[in-house]
Amino acid sequence: MTARRHAQHSDGEPVNAGKPAPVAAKAAAIDAAQARPLTWNTAVKRALAVAVAGAAIYLVLPKLMAVLAAWPRLSTLNPAWFTVCLAAELASFTCNFALQRLALRTKDWFPVVTAGLAGNAVTNSLPGGDAAGAAVQFRMLTTAGFDTDTAVGGLTAFSLLEVGGLLALPFFALPAILAGVPVSRGLVHTALLGIAAFVLYAVFGVIVLRTDWPLATLGRVAQSLWNRITRGHRQPVTGLDQRLLAERDTVRAVLGSNWRQAAVLTAGRLGFDYGCLLAALRATGASPQPSLVLLAYAAAGIVALFPVTPGGLGIVEASLSGLLILAGVRASYAVLATLAYRIASYWLPLLAGPSAYLLFRHRYGRPVPRRATPSEADSTA
Repeated sequence: MTARRHAQHSDGEPVNAGKPAPVAAKAAAIDAAQARPLTWNTAVKRALAVAVAGAAIYLVLPKLMAVLAAWPRLSTLNPAWFTVCLAAELASFTCNFALQRLALRTKDWFPVVTAGLAGNAVTNSLPGGDAAGAAVQFRMLTTAGFDTDTAVGGLTAFSLLEVGGLLALPFFALPAILAGVPVSRGLVHTALLGIAAFVLYAVFGVIVLRTDWPLATLGRVAQSLWNRITRGHRQPVTGLDQRLLAERDTVRAVLGSNWRQAAVLTAGRLGFDYGCLLAALRATGASPQPSLVLLAYAAAGIVALFPVTPGGLGIVEASLSGLLILAGVRASYAVLATLAYRIASYWLPLLAGPSAYLLFRHRYGRPVPRRATPSEADSTA
């Protein structure tokens, strides 16, 4: 049964009241992206974001141009393997939306898919567009009738699972490395860093989910430091430790007893996306070692988590093509495969965003801005 209801709001409630960390941060970013007035401070920040994105693209411009220059060579791709590439990416997005349905506790596909595609298009078309994309997706979901707590908690849980899944990928390449498969030193270092990061992430996640004292201590220390820094300028923050614990409970409740299904869908999303890259390589005629390609894919995915440019444009092309060369792929094949992969995973979903938004508006009307932190909301399963 779909667990949805319209959120109720109270104008007198402080923002983020009764909430705490990844969810509170996500909610605050969504609210700011939806309602922040355009002040000089905001304009300067946006100008800096554009400048940083422009500088980043300039630094990787030769690689980006090399990838884009491969457009005429797309006709040389093996049609069967390129079809497999597109089908694998479609399966990856299906797992992605199924995971969001699970996190949002709904059986409906239409609002989840359309909101996801529209939010993805905004995220991948703006410098540092994660907050703006999440705001669009959140606004569409709440307009469709989803409770705001459920929407924010679901989006937060989904983000945390995605990061954990990416960090876990080098583990699957470790057996091949230990078996003596020839591998460049750069990829070995990538694998070791990824494994170390995943271990730390997993240990921290287990501790935080099962015990209260780390988050409570972190909240009290952060609250004390913030109040000391802003003394005399802002009203003191109180109860941050309890809000962090409440947010942790929200994320844990979103996953609940469905954590196995969530793990399978996360693996499916990443696995099919990786399969898309493998199929793109085969479409060029290359036959690289899959375990080494996995390391290149994992490293490029982690780089893409940092929203320096819209959708990692230029950064992903430069890093992925370079890492594929380290994985033993001929340079011309690496560049062409990167272009084919980005067409399937970046450009086609980006172009689908406006159509998804129009379909959503046709059914639900224009999305209405809502607070990401309602004063009253207790999601029910």
